[in-house]
Amino acid sequence: MSSSVPTAKLVDVADLNPPLAASLSAWDEVCFMPMAAVDADSVTAVDRETRVYSEVSKGYTPFLNGDVLVAKITPCFENGKIAQARLSRRYGFGSTEFHVVRPRADRADARYLVHFLRQDRIRQQGESRMTGSAGQRRVPEHFLAGLTIPLPPLPEQRRIAEILDKADALRAKRRAALAQLDILTQSIFLDLFGDPATNPKGWPVATLKNCVARIQIGPFGSLLHQEDYVDDGIPLVNPKHIQSGVIEIGGDETVTPEKFRELGVYHLAPGDVVMGRRGEMGRCAIVEADSCPLLCGTGSLFLRPDNPRTTSVFLRAMLSSEAIKARLERLSLGQTLPNLNSRIVECLEIPLPPVTVQRDFADHVLASKALRGIQQNSLAWLDALFASLQHRAFRGEL
Repeated sequence: MSSSVPTAKLVDVADLNPPLAASLSAWDEVCFMPMAAVDADSVTAVDRETRVYSEVSKGYTPFLNGDVLVAKITPCFENGKIAQARLSRRYGFGSTEFHVVRPRADRADARYLVHFLRQDRIRQQGESRMTGSAGQRRVPEHFLAGLTIPLPPLPEQRRIAEILDKADALRAKRRAALAQLDILTQSIFLDLFGDPATNPKGWPVATLKNCVARIQIGPFGSLLHQEDYVDDGIPLVNPKHIQSGVIEIGGDETVTPEKFRELGVYHLAPGDVVMGRRGEMGRCAIVEADSCPLLCGTGSLFLRPDNPRTTSVFLRAMLSSEAIKARLERLSLGQTLPNLNSRIVECLEIPLPPVTVQRDFADHVLASKALRGIQQNSLAWLDALFASLQHRAFRGEL
């Protein structure tokens, strides 16, 4: 960081988790924002629904239009669910798993702060400071409070935020192009198989346990502890590692070869469909041969297809379809962080078309995958550019 740029602690320029300083009547309408409304790829979170104050006055986190929301719980924090709230009303309420950062108008700009907090290094630091047991670990408020922030004058903060906003908008356009490919794939899925919610083509219906060879929840409890993680070991696949239908492994959660052998029942094999079982439902990916060895993480599960009845491509598409995601959300357990157990997954019913039709779908997906590779290379370049701008911005070099 340039020595010419002054710094301050976040707690000195923003209020953290401030109380609701308003008198609202029971029937006043307020915005409501669950964790799912915050997109890890966006610096802005827009409300999708309203509720009356009496419904949210207890058990939810209050905030104002323009506040910065920081997901505190794993894996939402690591995934980057950090955004500025853009509400259609002044008052909002949301998940209890949000920290609220409200910049003081004379000291800090909200867009500047949200870009600062979304940096990889800040998220990595926050992850290392989490408290709580596996699967329920949270970033404590005092971690945010103690963050040292470069603090140029407000006009300069706004200039930096505007540059980063524009660079991020380019990334958003590339992600939108990738999303259009996903929409195309979903359209082909619906054309071939129909909507799983209504099964208009009358396919036979089967439970997952009867159309795959194996369903396995990842290790939990005494099988895997935080101290088992090492640097540069064999990677685990947790929900945060499943991005846009593919596995993106980082070096943050790996185990030794010895621990990997000890947990043999949780080894992932090529063709397995690995799915996050906590948080966002329907987050799935197919394990590729060149990514192995891999270990199923605590927050995930995997399905091993029974080839005579199902293909990996069909299963991934079915489990990530909107109809099945909605069904899993209804069946999931937990108030603040939805999660799935093995019984829920085993008993999930899905339409089961002939495997020949599933293979036709796989051919279409393969063609789409080639186009996706081109778009992803472009996005990777933009991501690298954005990371460079971020780094320079908060060192006073932009």
